[in-house]
Amino acid sequence: MLLLALHIFHHHVSGAQIDYFALALGAFASWAGVPGPGEPLLVAAGIVAAKNKLDIEPVLLWAFVGATAGGVVGWWFGRVAGRGVMTGRGPLRQARLRAVERGEEVFQRLMVIAILLAPSWVSGIHRAPTAIYLITNAVSAAAWAVGIGLGAYYVGPAVLDVLADVGTVTAIGLVLMVLLAIGFELRRRRRHRRRTA
Repeated sequence: MLLLALHIFHHHVSGAQIDYFALALGAFASWAGVPGPGEPLLVAAGIVAAKNKLDIEPVLLWAFVGATAGGVVGWWFGRVAGRGVMTGRGPLRQARLRAVERGEEVFQRLMVIAILLAPSWVSGIHRAPTAIYLITNAVSAAAWAVGIGLGAYYVGPAVLDVLADVGTVTAIGLVLMVLLAIGFELRRRRRHRRRTA
């Protein structure tokens, strides 16, 4: 049974389809509120597409679909559960209540800008209207997918070529310089602590 599943997975769910799915999943996670995976995956997919291993159109489409869906799920989660978490009993309740109050003011005055700049779940907490949120989310997801995806597609290979030309010796030199700077800073802090102790 395991061999059959592996055979089906290998022959039917491998290659570009799984790459596009992973990109959509990463974009979904990022736009739902999980930090990190969407943008690096989109940059990598754009660069891979520039090397003719993926098609750029599906890269942009699946990044857009994942980001849009993730934004909607994050907004919905904030709308359903976020306000209760922010205003409920627990540590730092007064600070959380003040944050909700300040957020309400911002969302009342600058709704679209707040939706663009805040994580999706924050828009849900502040009850961003459905129509305004969905349109703003879709437009910003499209701008993100096209801007980052095409940027990586056109600029990414050139950056990789420069990094390849820089060479291993220069990379090692840069790492050593960073390590030396960290070492000097740690030494300075240790001396400062000894003087003040």
